[in-house]
Amino acid sequence: MDNKTCKVNKKCGGCQLVHMPYREQLEYKQKKLEGLLSPFCRVEKIIGMAEPYYYRNKVQTAYFYDYKRKKNACGVFQSGSGRIIQTDACLIENKMAGEIAESVRALCDSFKLRAYDERKGFGFLRHVLIRCGYNTGEIMVVLVTATPVFPSKNNFVKALLKKHPDITTIVQNINPDSIPLTLSPRSKTLYGRGYIEDTLCEMKFRISPESFYQVNPAQCEILYKKAMEYADLTGNETVFDSYCGTGTIGLIASKNAKQVLGVELNKSAVKDAVSNAKINGVNNIYFLCGDAGEIGESMAKEGEHFDVVIMDPPRAGATEKFLKSLIKMKSERIVYVSCNPETLARDLGILTEKAYEVKAIQGVDMFPHTKHIETVVQLIHK
Repeated sequence: MDNKTCKVNKKCGGCQLVHMPYREQLEYKQKKLEGLLSPFCRVEKIIGMAEPYYYRNKVQTAYFYDYKRKKNACGVFQSGSGRIIQTDACLIENKMAGEIAESVRALCDSFKLRAYDERKGFGFLRHVLIRCGYNTGEIMVVLVTATPVFPSKNNFVKALLKKHPDITTIVQNINPDSIPLTLSPRSKTLYGRGYIEDTLCEMKFRISPESFYQVNPAQCEILYKKAMEYADLTGNETVFDSYCGTGTIGLIASKNAKQVLGVELNKSAVKDAVSNAKINGVNNIYFLCGDAGEIGESMAKEGEHFDVVIMDPPRAGATEKFLKSLIKMKSERIVYVSCNPETLARDLGILTEKAYEVKAIQGVDMFPHTKHIETVVQLIHK
């Protein structure tokens, strides 16, 4: 495989390993996993990508006004500083999304719409979020603006669709907040349905502007299939999907489970999860909005039991309260999906101290050219 080079790698900082041949990146990640997790169990060889480029199906492009050249410019936020690094291409972002982002920049110039200037508190466009359906090909463009007033809105939308007729929906998100790359709850659909759909593991998922959806669906499907293998469902099990997000893993598990409970703290994610269950005609899953630790603790006190627990916590890992509730519930199997091997190792230490034994560990390279690693672990009750 040819190793591609990035012109702004040192300035951007988003792809920490792009200078390494991909084979060496996988070796680096394998060694990291083995260093942290081999005390618990043998670590299987990490699953890499056949084509580890242009995989990000969620692309966020920042815009600024270049006063010297008197025109708009776009690029990516520098990791850690918030500065915008000007670039017209990224090795890990969907190519079509990059082309659309550049078209938005050019159209803003022709329509005399300036990018927002944080220091002067003046301008229109903050950033653009583009989501692409990996299997459906549907495309969403979210124009994040500092003001609700959108001069020549209809003509702008027509011009963008003329350049990119494959766009499925266009949304304006009005966000006066100064925090970079954030969305506000205030959106207006300018074209289409205001959302797109994609399929993952033979199930359909609705993706709205603020929805959480894995940015690398090809590798995500591999990850989730491995998680289902470790869950070892026969159709008779009750499943607790903690940190369930928009219900992705729980809905996939529901095909081979008796009943699934999904718990998630984010209200909008729970709303999406309920919608996704309806879209797929799934009636053996239900969702609770709340903290996984508090709900888990409450269920453990009441003597609730689940045959299988699936957990996919944030980078900070699971809370101690939740881990203690798992130990009390004595589920037969736990499937731990992790995006941070350091916090995973910490949590496995707690779970294996008395109650559980690690049976399998599999790394999946969801984010080539970066240091991030996804891991799925199978634990069996002692």
